[in-house]
Amino acid sequence: MDIKRIERSRLPETDLENLKFGRVFTDHMFLMDHVDGAWQRPQIMPFGDLELSPATLVLHYAQTIFEGMKAYRNEKGEVALFRPQANIARMNRSANRMCMPELPEDVFLEGLKELVRMDGEWLPEGKDAALYIRPFMFASDEYIGVKPSDGYRFMIFMSPVRGYYQEPLRVRMELKYSRAFPGGTGEVKCGGNYAGGLYPSKMGQDAGYHQLLWTDAMEHKYIEESGTMNVFFIIDGVLTTPSLDGTILPGITRDSILALARGKGMRVEERKVTVDEVVTGIRSGKVSAAFGAGTAVTIAPIRVVGYKGEDLHLPELQADSEVLVIGKLLDDIRRGRVADTHGWVVRAS
Repeated sequence: MDIKRIERSRLPETDLENLKFGRVFTDHMFLMDHVDGAWQRPQIMPFGDLELSPATLVLHYAQTIFEGMKAYRNEKGEVALFRPQANIARMNRSANRMCMPELPEDVFLEGLKELVRMDGEWLPEGKDAALYIRPFMFASDEYIGVKPSDGYRFMIFMSPVRGYYQEPLRVRMELKYSRAFPGGTGEVKCGGNYAGGLYPSKMGQDAGYHQLLWTDAMEHKYIEESGTMNVFFIIDGVLTTPSLDGTILPGITRDSILALARGKGMRVEERKVTVDEVVTGIRSGKVSAAFGAGTAVTIAPIRVVGYKGEDLHLPELQADSEVLVIGKLLDDIRRGRVADTHGWVVRAS
C-alpha cells in the first residue's frame, strides 16, 4: 500500500464540538482503481478533490454503490470498527447486482484499518461521537454508451460526527411514490435508490415531517422502510420488523438489533407489516413504539406517524423501554463497556 501523508493537518482549526453531519472530513482518503480486469496497488493520500472527465460513465448512468459504517472509541481509548466484515460482504453483494467487480476483503479491511489509525484523532469526545466511514465505488470509464464500465474507482473517506437526530421523529406514510420495486435494486446500496426518493422526501419535509414511511410499490399496503432506515414496531409486545423480500435493504444495525433482542429473550417477528395494522394499532394502543434503525442514527424513536392528513401519536418512551434497552446494549458493545460475545468489534488502533 502506498501512503502519502498530509503535510499539515486541518484538525487544529476544526471545531469537533459543533459538527454538522457529513460536512467535515478527515485528513486522508483511501483509493484503489480497477483497470484491465484487476485491482491496482492501493493508496492512502491527502483528502482532496477528484478530477473527472465530463464523459465519466457514473455521471450519466449511476453505476455506483456505497456503504455506511462507523468507528468508535472504547473505554480504553482505542478506536474500533463495528462489524466491518458485514459491510464489506454487503458491498460485494451490491457490486454483483450492479455489474461491478468484487472487492478483496483483506485489502478493503486493511486499508480501512490503516485509514482509521492515521486519522483516529479526528474522532470527537462524547457519548454520541463517532467517525462515520463512507466506502464507495463508481464506474470510471470515459464513455457514454449504456453498458457496464470497464474501469472502476473504489474510495474510502471519513467524517467526524455526533448524533444525527436530536428529537423523536415525525414520519409520514407514503402512499403514492415508491422507493423500490420487486426485481429492482432496493436490497442493495446504490445511488439511484436514494435519488428517486428525494422528491417525495422533500414533500414530506415541507409538510413538517422528518422522514417518510415507505410502502410497497405494488399496492401501498405493506410498510417497508423509514426514510433511509429500516423500521421496527412493538406490536402487542412483539418486536416486529418487515421481512427482507428483495426490496428492503438488509441493514447491519437491523441485524444487530434482532440478534440482541433474541439474545435477551424478547419475542421477535420478521414478517410483512401492513399499513392498516400499524394505523389501527397506534389508535388502539397495540402499537406501543416505533423506531428507525441505521448506521447514521443507530436507533431513532418515532413519535408521530402521518396518515392521510391525520397525525397519529405514539407514547413517549420510558427509560425501561425495550427500544432504549436494546439501543444502550448495542452502544455498550461498540464502545467496549460490555463483552462482545458476537465478535462484532474489530480494533483499528
